[in-house]
Formats: sequence, structure tokens, C-alpha cells
Amino acid sequence: MAKLIEIADAADPRLDDFRDLTTADRRPDRPGGRGLVIAEGVAVVRRLLESPYPLRAVLGVRRKLDELGDRLADVDAPVYVTSASTMSDVVGFHLNRGVLAVADRAPAPTFDDVADSSTVLAVLEGVNDHENLGAMFRNAAAFGVDGVLVGPGCADPLYRRSVRVSMGHVLRVPFTSDVVWPDSLSDLRRRGFRVAALTPRADAVALRDVCAAGTGRIALLLGSEGHGLSQSALDAADTAVRIPMASGVDSLNVATAAAVAFYELTR
Repeated sequence: MAKLIEIADAADPRLDDFRDLTTADRRPDRPGGRGLVIAEGVAVVRRLLESPYPLRAVLGVRRKLDELGDRLADVDAPVYVTSASTMSDVVGFHLNRGVLAVADRAPAPTFDDVADSSTVLAVLEGVNDHENLGAMFRNAAAFGVDGVLVGPGCADPLYRRSVRVSMGHVLRVPFTSDVVWPDSLSDLRRRGFRVAALTPRADAVALRDVCAAGTGRIALLLGSEGHGLSQSALDAADTAVRIPMASGVDSLNVATAAAVAFYELTR
């Protein structure tokens, strides 16, 4: 295990990367944001350590750091150990997960990188809730979706809450915001993708019927939590697909709908 550096003073400047996380973990283009990638909890920190994101430091209580001992053995970054109360003073709230890691952002893949290496793609428009976004990445990892295109109006997949809710899988599912909307949908079509827009519209084709017919390469469009996909996205799709539901229920939470659709598309 890496040598632990004990810190008892919350004002120690060596902990500045972890300070006041409610503001400091915003995107670089937001006020107060530094654009750091922040992982919370043993499982998520473990995935960060296994990712290409350049580690800056780890901070935790001794018990949680001991759980990461095997993964910390070759860490080339400081590992700080402190008390739970000092951690709370530093980050600005009580962190019951007991361990944090901070990394710099890695260079993002390009549109070509993600599209060319994928058979099943998720294409997001206006998914602006960080927790829904994180859940969608966890679902994508669980069902073997090859990549995610993050379109206009979406939240930052590397925001702390998204990373936490994804259980760190946002750090391993290839994604890019290198998207020109809606022109990139035509680009996908030229690459052999069938573009399917997920919508609750009654005239849409049942998703299971599309899957049963065979789809080849497919790009599934998923829209915002409130209004769904824009008309321009629907118009750019090859087909509109829906998840059949019981009478009286017109829609699902977008992350739940994504999980159902990913399962159907990849099984």
C-alpha cells in the first residue's frame, strides 16, 4: 500500500483539491469550477484508479483506505489519511462514504472514435439531470452499450453526482460531446447506423418489434426528462420506437426507459 500522509488540520493547503466540493467540482467553464473528476466511495475510487484519468490525490479515513490497499500499492500520487470530522470540514458536508479521489480530465475521444468502434450507441439530447445521466451510464455499462454521444443541453457526465450515481462507470464507457446537432445523426446514418428515437408516442413502433426484426448498428436517441426529444431529433431519426406500457401510464423516467431499451437492443 502507498505510504499514508496523515493530516489533522482542515486548513492544510495540500487538501485544496478536496475543498468546498459543492462549488469546486463544477465544470471548468462555470464560476468556481476547476473541472476536476471526483470519485466518492470505495467502489467508485477503485474504478477511477483503473481509469485513464490522471490521479491527483486520494483522501480518506483509515478504514476505507485499508479497503483500497491493493489498488493503492502503485499509486503515484499522495494518499492522505484523516478523521471523518476533518474530511467534513474540508469538503463542506458529511461524507459517509469515507474516501475521495481527485483526478484531472483525460482527453475525450472524438465523434469518429466513438462511432467507429460501436455497434450500439446511446445518443442523448437535453438530459440535464446529473443523477439520471449517471444512472444512464451505469445502465449502458451493465447492458454492453458501446458508447454515448452527449448532445446539446446535457449535463456534464463527469460532474461529481453523475460519477457517483454511475458507480464510476462513466469513467469506463466511451463518450464524447463532439457532436454537431442534428448533423451528427446524418453522419451516423452514413456509417451504417439505424437512428431510432425513443418516445412514448402511440404511433411509434414497439421497441421489441424493431429488435426482433434485426437492426444491425443502431443509435438510440434519448431525450430530456421533461419534454423528451426535440422535433428536430425526431425528424432526423429513421424510426420512432416506444416501450409498450400498461393503460394509464404514459412514460418512464428517462434512466429507467434507457435501461429497458438497452436490454432489448443488446440481448
